[in-house]
Amino acid sequence: MRRRHDMPFGAQLAESGEARFNLWAPGTGSVQLLLGGEEHPMQPAPDGLFTLTAPARPGDRYSFRIGSQEVPDPASRYQPEDVHGPSQLVDPEAFEWRDGDWRGRPWEETVLYELHVGTFTPEGTFAGVRERLDYLAGLGVTAIELMPLSDFPGGRNWGYDGVLPFAPESRYGTPEELKELVQAAHERGLMVFLDVVYNHFGPEGNYLHLYAPQFFTDRHRTPWGAAINFDGELSGWVRGFFIHNALYWLEEYHLDGLRLDAVHAIADGSEKHFLIELAERVRRRFDSERHVHLVLENDANEARYLGRGRYDAQWNDDLHHALHVTVTGESGGYYADYADDAIGHLGRCLAEGFAYQGEPSAYRGGVSRGEPSAGLPPVCFVSFLQNHDQVGNRAFGERITELGAPEAVRAAAAIYLLAPQIPMIFMGEEWSTEQPFPFFCDFGPELARAVTEGRREEFARFPEFSDPEMREKIPDPNDPETFRSAVLEPERNGRPELYRELLRLRREEIAPRLRGISGGAAEYRRIGERGLRVRWALGDGSTLTLLANLGPEPARGFGRPEGEPLYSTVRGMEDAMPPWSVAWYLEGVG
Repeated sequence: MRRRHDMPFGAQLAESGEARFNLWAPGTGSVQLLLGGEEHPMQPAPDGLFTLTAPARPGDRYSFRIGSQEVPDPASRYQPEDVHGPSQLVDPEAFEWRDGDWRGRPWEETVLYELHVGTFTPEGTFAGVRERLDYLAGLGVTAIELMPLSDFPGGRNWGYDGVLPFAPESRYGTPEELKELVQAAHERGLMVFLDVVYNHFGPEGNYLHLYAPQFFTDRHRTPWGAAINFDGELSGWVRGFFIHNALYWLEEYHLDGLRLDAVHAIADGSEKHFLIELAERVRRRFDSERHVHLVLENDANEARYLGRGRYDAQWNDDLHHALHVTVTGESGGYYADYADDAIGHLGRCLAEGFAYQGEPSAYRGGVSRGEPSAGLPPVCFVSFLQNHDQVGNRAFGERITELGAPEAVRAAAAIYLLAPQIPMIFMGEEWSTEQPFPFFCDFGPELARAVTEGRREEFARFPEFSDPEMREKIPDPNDPETFRSAVLEPERNGRPELYRELLRLRREEIAPRLRGISGGAAEYRRIGERGLRVRWALGDGSTLTLLANLGPEPARGFGRPEGEPLYSTVRGMEDAMPPWSVAWYLEGVG
C-alpha cells in the first residue's frame, strides 16, 4: 500500500518524470526556481501563487530565489541541510506500507506516552525510538505522542521553534525512517500521535515574511509577536496551509492523532473558527476509514471545542496543577490559583473536567477563565503528573520526584492512571527518573545570547532567583551539555512495576467500561482537610469509587464504598486511611 497527500503548494512528483512546483508568494512580483544548478522563472497565477512544472526526480534538491535571497520550500517534505538549505524532492509513494489492516484504536483505550525523539534514547533518532517500542507496549501504553517534528534550526530543540511544518526534523532521520517507526508501532498495537504547532513559527529560518507577509497580521498579538493570519485578507491560503498540514501527517504518515499546541494563541474572528474547520475536514476525511483523534492544549479551557465530531480531548492543566500543589506544596506562579484549595480543585477536575469553569483567576489578574465542563464525559480530558512543559519550564527542569515525597508521588500516580480520564505519561516518569528535562535549543550566536539572557531574566521575578548569581546557575539553553543532561540513559532506568501494574488494571478493568460514559455522572466530596472521595457512573452501568488521603497524617470518615476492591496503595485498610494512601473500588461488575 502506498500513500500520498496532494496539496496546492509545495513540490509534487508526476509519473512523467516531472514535478510541479507551487509557491504562494503574494508579497513579491517574481520567483525563480533553483533546480539542477539552473534558474527557472516561475509563472504567476491568481492570489499570488507562482507555479512551474519542470523535469525532476526524487532526491533532487531545489529552492526558490526571491530577489537575491534563496529560500527553502515552506511545504518542503525534507530538509537534509537544515532550515537554511535547499529542500529535497520526496516521492511519498516510494514507501511500501504494510499496515493496511490497521484501523487505530478507540479513544477510551488510549494511554499516551509523551516523548522527545532527540532525548528519549542515546541515539536520538526515529530508529532509536523504534527499538524501544516493545518496552512501551509491555509497559501498557497504547499510544506514543511525539513532540513536534517540524524542521528546526540547529541540532537541538524541543520542536516548538520549527519553521518547516511538513518536513520531519532531519537530525532524527529521513521521512522513510519516520514511516518505519509508525509502521512498527502499528504492528505492536500502538498508535502514534504528533504534536503540531499552528500558532507561530520559530525565530530562525522562517522566510515567509520575505515573500508572503500576508501570512501574518498585526491585528492580533501572540507571545511570539505578530499573529498568524487566520481571519484577514488572503487568510484562506493560510488556513489551507495548516489544514493540509494536519491532513498530510494523518494521511501520508498514517498517524493516528494530533495534539494542537496552545490553541488559545490562535486568534480567529471568522464566522467559522479555524479549529472548527480543521476538525470538520479531518472528520470528513477519516472517520469512515479508521480511528483518528484530535487533542487540544488550550489555556482558555474552552469546553465548546470538545466532544463528538470535534476534538476528542484537551490536556487538563488544571488537574496537573492541583495534583502538583497537593504533592509538592508549591504555590508560586500559576500554582497560586490552586494553593487555596488544592484538594477541592482536584476533586472538581476528576468529577467535572476543569477546575476553572468561568471563575476568576487571581494569577491572570482576576480575569474569568474557562467554560462549564461538567456535562462532558471524563474521557474529554487528558490527565498527567508530568509533561514537557511542566518539567521543562522550571528553571532547572526538575522532575516531580525531586520535589515531592515518594509516597506522595506514588499516590498521585495511582489516582491519574486509574481515573476515567485519559492518562499521559512523560518519558522516564514510569521509572521515577531523576534526570531533568531542561529547556534547550541551538540557535545562531546572536539569537542564542538573547534566548539565554531572556530565560534568566524571566525567572528574575521569582524570589529564589532575585540574586543574579542564582540566575547564572540556570542552565544555558544553547549549551550542548544542557541537552545532554536530558538524554535518558537506559542504564539508569528504575523499575516501572507500579506503572505496569496500574496500566494492566486500567486495560482489564477500567478501559472496557469507558465506552459510552457520559458527562454529569460523577460527584466528589471533601473528607476532612486532605481527604477526597470521587464516584463515577461508567459506561456499562458499573460504578467506580476513589478514596484518597492526600496528606501526611492518617484520616478518618471515608466509609467503605459498595463494590469490590480494585487497587489500594496499602494493605488491610480500616476506617482510618494512612498518610498518602489511595484505594479504588468497582461496583456492579457483571
